[in-house]
Amino acid sequence: MTPTGTTSTTDTGDAPAPPDHATARTVTDVFQPRNVLLIGMLGIGLAAAGHWTGLLWGFLGALCAGLIPAGYIEWERGRGTWGDRHVVDRTKRAPIFFVILGSIGTGSVVMVLGHAPTGILVAMLALWAMTVILLAVNTVWKISVDAAVASSVVALLAAVHSPWWLLGYVMTVAVCWSRVALGYHTVAQTVAGASLGAATAGAFLLG
Repeated sequence: MTPTGTTSTTDTGDAPAPPDHATARTVTDVFQPRNVLLIGMLGIGLAAAGHWTGLLWGFLGALCAGLIPAGYIEWERGRGTWGDRHVVDRTKRAPIFFVILGSIGTGSVVMVLGHAPTGILVAMLALWAMTVILLAVNTVWKISVDAAVASSVVALLAAVHSPWWLLGYVMTVAVCWSRVALGYHTVAQTVAGASLGAATAGAFLLG
């Protein structure tokens, strides 16, 4: 994001940067990964445990998968490393992925040692695997992380609760639209991210 408030893309193959779009900005901020993961992991933890204690495991999952990485991004922003939390330059995103992988990995170890319900642990490992793929793809192409997270959480909730949760893909579509409208991604990059996120549920079901 440039100082004037308009978005900017520096990656070859990204969409041209249109003027800032207020609705798209609201959607992308409300449904940013840390918020989606907080709600999603709480729901997955509750389903995995079958009682309220699952919320504690779910919060640990949200902390490691979403809140800690978001805190790292904000810290780096404060140091002037990035212009905003979206880190639109693909080449600067690798450290974020490594923080996510380390954080999820640490949380998973804590879950194993604490005998967490299998479901929440499998969800964490599925998210870890998804992040590995995002990191690999990001080395050559700016796949949408926001779309991947929004899609994976909906798919996981549908797997552990009810197929009715698939209606949540309205939110995923809105996230994809907002990323394109703000010039952060092309349609192909959001579709690829959402597809990868949906595949995360497959890893959960196989687990």
